[in-house]
Amino acid sequence: MRKILFKSIIWSMLMVAAGCTADNPYADYYNDGSNWNNGGGMSNNVGSSTTEGDIATFDIMMDQNAEESNTATQAYYPDAEDQLDNNTFSTQITIDMSNPVAKEEGGVKVIVNGGHVIADHGAQKGICYVVSGSTTNGSLTVLGEKKYEVILNGVSIHNPDSAALNLLSSKRAFVYVTDGTTNQLSDGTDGSHKGALYAKGKLLFYGSGKLQVEGHTNNGIHSTDYIVFNKGNHINVTTTENHGIKANDGIFVNGGVLNVEVSGAGAKGLNSESHIIINGGRTTVITTGKGSYDSETNEVKGAAGIKADSTLTINGGDVLLKSTGYGGKGISVDTDANFNGGNVYIVTTGGKYTSSSDSTSPKGIKVEGSININGGRIWVRTSGNGGEGIESKQEINISGGDVASYAYDDAINAKSTMSITGGYVYAHGQHNDGLDANGNLYIRGGVVYAICSGSPEVAIDANTEGGYKLYVTGGTIVAVGGLERGAQLSQSCFQTSSWTANAWYAMTVDGNTFSFLTPASGGQGMVVSGSTQPSLKQSVTVTGGDTCMGGVGVADCSVSGGSTVSLSSYTNTNTGGGGGGWH
Repeated sequence: MRKILFKSIIWSMLMVAAGCTADNPYADYYNDGSNWNNGGGMSNNVGSSTTEGDIATFDIMMDQNAEESNTATQAYYPDAEDQLDNNTFSTQITIDMSNPVAKEEGGVKVIVNGGHVIADHGAQKGICYVVSGSTTNGSLTVLGEKKYEVILNGVSIHNPDSAALNLLSSKRAFVYVTDGTTNQLSDGTDGSHKGALYAKGKLLFYGSGKLQVEGHTNNGIHSTDYIVFNKGNHINVTTTENHGIKANDGIFVNGGVLNVEVSGAGAKGLNSESHIIINGGRTTVITTGKGSYDSETNEVKGAAGIKADSTLTINGGDVLLKSTGYGGKGISVDTDANFNGGNVYIVTTGGKYTSSSDSTSPKGIKVEGSININGGRIWVRTSGNGGEGIESKQEINISGGDVASYAYDDAINAKSTMSITGGYVYAHGQHNDGLDANGNLYIRGGVVYAICSGSPEVAIDANTEGGYKLYVTGGTIVAVGGLERGAQLSQSCFQTSSWTANAWYAMTVDGNTFSFLTPASGGQGMVVSGSTQPSLKQSVTVTGGDTCMGGVGVADCSVSGGSTVSLSSYTNTNTGGGGGGWH
């Protein structure tokens, strides 16, 4: 059987992060699972389910030497003027931070005070600042009324009191990192500035040199407008207090390698008060901070790899996110999240974070609006108490892609309707349901493999108690732990009352074979369904095909050996909830 390989992921066992100290007058409580509750009034005696697949062991590690993904799609620029090729900066002003010199040149006034440099180009157009040298007590501030370029040509700036690179012009700042150079920007623990690299205007990165940004007071990189990253960029950001990369009006990743590590309480790796669009590149974020209590809003907020106050759209590239702190999340979005391509890998290991009367639970993907998955690969694993894998406060619509969620709580949860019309979907709830919709749940197509923890939970659950139903009209389905009672099954389903743990099964429907690895433990019974009556074999040997679902599924494969599993007709007409409908 073919394995999925990608440089950024190292197969290893999980380690659960330790707690931190309190940050408000109330004692913090970190729930590591010993007081688990699934949110529906069930105690923690509902059982548990585990798997032996790759989805249970993959990990996210920081790799400074990684190359960017080749899955990029067309670059996005809010304005054509954001493209460097559409601009000319022909007047070069050299600044050596090792020995800065005050001067007036090319319409630019350079003022020097010790290691601190202010460059003001006023209304002069076409200015390019070429910056090199090093200082341990200095800064570069740029003023001006016109857009400009800053070329980082092997520069190292540490400012103990404020920003290292302070771009105070409100016009576009093109930051070009010279190929083959290493550049460093860092601040100290004093001051009230917004970032070690701060831009008042639009911030546009170009070039393939290396840029290391360290933030010790606030954010690493901060723009009060939007930020664009491009192919070839290699930018490493670390912060100890706040966010790694912060923008008020949007973050747009067209390519490059972004490595972000943040350790502050409630800190985010990429944080936008507007949209985030990822079209390419390789973005890795690791957050280690616990949740944070906001006394102004009286709410608790968790750390997150990516946080968008508006929409998140991923069209291409690799996105690798890990959160180890209590209440940490991989992705947090305030409106809708759209997954159209690329590869997204998420691991969270922290448990629930409680402070005062409020709390926040860990999540792989948490979206206040709807989640729309049309393509790409999404792997999510949560192992801490309360950790749901993929959660929408509205609808979840899956029409394509390869989705695998292995979660401590519900694997995939929608507060409203869930609809699956295509793609490969694996949903494994270790202590709860696999697929869980609080409204209607429609399965019309695709390949769906769902596993629950055991009775009274079910593999595929709709809110029957609220008057909603599970509707099965198409697709290829395997449900370890059964279906919600009262489901409307337009497509025939079949059952086997027992199954073998840690075994490869093969289900053939209309000449097409899908193989799947059963969990080490899980719900009673197995329900299968397809466009025609499936044939099922257990303990088979799998060769060829396309590995999917986090390594527990193989599509279009060949099988040999094994034994035939007897199937009986499955009906599900009771109106009660849970239990799987076994008669």
